Amino acid sequence: MPRPWLSVVVPAYNEGPWILASVEQMRDRLEALGRTWELIVVDNASPDGTADRLAPLAEDDRIQVLRNDANRGKGYSLRRGMLAARGELRLHCDADCAASFASLPALLAEVGAGADVVVGSRLARGARLGRRQPLRRRIVGRSFVLLCRAVLREPTSDLFCGFKLWRADAATTVYSRSSLDGWTFDAETLALARALGFRLREVGVEWSDREGSRLSMHKVLVPVVRELAAARRHVRRELARPAPDSAEAASSAG
Repeated sequence: MPRPWLSVVVPAYNEGPWILASVEQMRDRLEALGRTWELIVVDNASPDGTADRLAPLAEDDRIQVLRNDANRGKGYSLRRGMLAARGELRLHCDADCAASFASLPALLAEVGAGADVVVGSRLARGARLGRRQPLRRRIVGRSFVLLCRAVLREPTSDLFCGFKLWRADAATTVYSRSSLDGWTFDAETLALARALGFRLREVGVEWSDREGSRLSMHKVLVPVVRELAAARRHVRRELARPAPDSAEAASSAG
């Protein structure tokens, strides 16, 4: 099968009520681009049958579902998907970010201008926000982002927006070297990409919050601080060793 122009990697956990509609919206957006594409959903051992909800799309060989054998974390799922992808460009798109496809042309323009990684942002100029997170969550989340940026010395203002476009070489190099399996993987991969010399840009995107977020900041704060400290040490170690070639990195996707 020819190499697709764009791969979309969607990490999913307990997205059963929404996943089929989301993937259908993404498929329709991709079709409208008029270029070759593939869409990879990585199901993180969801107990609600998330992967099974995609059965109506099984005949489209451009859409595939990878199932983790156990809940291994969002970072693990994204790494698996990014290293399994074949596209010249690779888009990390969270399962609830189908609406952000309206902003994909802006990300593609930055790649055309020389960026290796384009970070969709809810804070950058041009962002168009629909439903916002509750005020208390925005305050806590913003404080936590500032902590992540300080620990990893990463200037990106919106580390955790789930809409990021990577050139294939940047995705393969960075994800084959990343270490965090949890949801803070975003902070590590961006810091690692910058440290390895890839060019990052941040672009405002269309985005709307969805009810039912399962993340509780106060429960994860202490473990995440430890993760970030470990990630900072890991980034420094990775700078001291040569990058694996593309074939080696792809074989490690599992």
